[in-house]
Amino acid sequence: MDKAHAEAIASKHAALHAVIDAEEHRPHPDLDLLTRLKKEKLRLKDELVGH
Repeated sequence: MDKAHAEAIASKHAALHAVIDAEEHRPHPDLDLLTRLKKEKLRLKDELVGH
């Protein structure tokens, strides 16, 4: 994986983290949305570490 691709994945991972954090702190978080976002975040992390 080249550096630009790794940086793009890391950026998406960080953005998802921010969205997840904001959703978790809402009065009534959307649990289905949180599940999908967390799975996507894990997928990006796995891609970043090369699994």
